Amino acid sequence: MTATPPPVPRPGPTRRRALTTALAAGAAVLGAGALSGCGAAQAADGSTVRLWDLFSGADGGLLNDMVRAAGPDMPGTGIERTVLEWGTPYYTKLAMASAGGRGPDVAISHMSRLAGYAPTGLLDPWDLDLLAEYGVTPDDFADAVWSRTRFEGRTYALPLDTHPFIVFYHPEPAARAGLLTKDGTLDPEAFGSPDAFLAAGRELAAASGKQGIAFGYVTDSAQGWRLFYGLYRQTGGVFRLPAGGPAEVDVDRMAEVIAFMAKLVDGRVNPRRLDYPAAIAAFANRQTAMILSGEWELGTFRAADPKVGAAPFPTVFGTPAVYADSHSFVLPRRPHPDAGHRRRTHRAVAALLKAGQIWAGAGHIPAYRPVTETAAYAKLRPQADYARAQSHVVLDPAVWFAGAGSDFQNAMCQVLQQALLGGLAPDRAARAMVRRLDTFLSKPSPA
Repeated sequence: MTATPPPVPRPGPTRRRALTTALAAGAAVLGAGALSGCGAAQAADGSTVRLWDLFSGADGGLLNDMVRAAGPDMPGTGIERTVLEWGTPYYTKLAMASAGGRGPDVAISHMSRLAGYAPTGLLDPWDLDLLAEYGVTPDDFADAVWSRTRFEGRTYALPLDTHPFIVFYHPEPAARAGLLTKDGTLDPEAFGSPDAFLAAGRELAAASGKQGIAFGYVTDSAQGWRLFYGLYRQTGGVFRLPAGGPAEVDVDRMAEVIAFMAKLVDGRVNPRRLDYPAAIAAFANRQTAMILSGEWELGTFRAADPKVGAAPFPTVFGTPAVYADSHSFVLPRRPHPDAGHRRRTHRAVAALLKAGQIWAGAGHIPAYRPVTETAAYAKLRPQADYARAQSHVVLDPAVWFAGAGSDFQNAMCQVLQQALLGGLAPDRAARAMVRRLDTFLSKPSPA
């Protein structure tokens, strides 16, 4: 099958495309109940909490809604949003502003980026006693996510969400293929081994009369890594990256995972060469019955099929593990923070976490568990069907060079693409990845 699906109508812009076209410095000032155009005045009187984030498009609109909903929990406080470009430009600006003590009051960061910021003094820690006054404690978060918020005994990130790499499926062909349980959700046992997963793909192809499973990885700087690392962690293989190297990994298990990934896109029952946009379009337009993707594409898929199903990524290699990241709140370094304004910032962030039901509309799993434990959240479909993924999430290795939008992910994907496109044997690909790991480990953090 070619990389481009048939010329059928495309769905609206995906979250990724919206983010990459974000304005470099668009600002919106939201008060405790209404939009305001007097951002400079609010900032001057100390009642405004300045927030940097990378949410444009639909996500940006939802965050605005959250600020409005949080108003009653932060009386007298406004939040001024500055939206910056996703990826390296964002993290470069955040690091430079934090280093000079000129950053915002609070900023959004991917949790996978924390290892490049907290150890280098670019962030201030959160006051857990202060947060507890406003109803937010460590027990309110899944251990798998909270464990990544700490450095040297202090908390440097507050998770807003978990956004895992999952599977979406069209219910009709999945039912015809016998892959659903009695309650209409995906049967994880049907995908519980490499052979079973591939067999399920063939069944989906037969049931749809087209293709089984889409996976957009060609020329993409992250997708191949997301699939590989989640699957590798399911093998139970060690993956330690000590400073200076060498990497401590299981090359045989790496090769096993790469071999499975190559079979998954062998072109016989699944598309062989799909880039990210083509995979999104193929699934949205029912050219495939399933897609391996991030939950952030829920809006696109639901617009194309209101009944679209979703589930945590199946446990293929024995140990439950789902690749994910987490949008988190961090405190850029301030040499002499004002105690009263820091208290205002803590209160505002606690209020935003409690408004997480709104954020769930984008597909993200709210990290503040009291939200996901409500009856209202249980009614969200398909979000509630994959919420349990947060208990088994694995983030990028906790090293300064890894994380969302990093050169590290791109370097790993370059090797994986060579293997999946047929030019590099799995064992050679695994060794090539290790060599690149060792190269990254040999470099000191630029911060």
